[in-house]
Amino acid sequence: MAGLGNPGPDYAETRHNAGFMVIDALAEIYRIEVKKRKFDVFFARGRIGSAEVVLAKPQAFMNRSGLPLRQLADFFRIQSGRMVIVHDDIDLAFQRLKIKEKGGDGGHKGIRSIIDAFGGGDFARVRIGVGRSLNRANVVNHVLSTFSRDEKIAMDALLQRSCEAIVTILSKGTKEAMNQFNQNVS
Repeated sequence: MAGLGNPGPDYAETRHNAGFMVIDALAEIYRIEVKKRKFDVFFARGRIGSAEVVLAKPQAFMNRSGLPLRQLADFFRIQSGRMVIVHDDIDLAFQRLKIKEKGGDGGHKGIRSIIDAFGGGDFARVRIGVGRSLNRANVVNHVLSTFSRDEKIAMDALLQRSCEAIVTILSKGTKEAMNQFNQNVS
């Protein structure tokens, strides 16, 4: 299970790091310390319910996440079809969550990098809605901006729901999680 984001404190609180935020929330709930580093990825092995997992946060910039994740997956002998990638999505309204079983990159360069590295998109995704800027700012400025005070409060609920969705994927499968969490998606 990997969350996408950009490394370093300058990006820690930005919309683009929603994937890292979810991994951090899971790590806190399940007491998994994501501190080991290999192949330019912070990672840890642990258990979520009855599932053994590897939580990962690639430290290459988002658009180059694929190779480090491929190296980590090869090291742990994890096939791409068993991966769950968590990432921000500007095409979903803020606070929306959508689970997708497989597919293309949808214009997301981090997902494109993973598809290129693995030779296909047969991994599950948990898409975290960060919305588009209301003032029509360009996409890069929007995803690299921080959340407003009100949005930070709302993010707590979104992170909790995202963790619940991941637990459902692990315990009941992606299709069941899609049925349960993809309602009211914009």
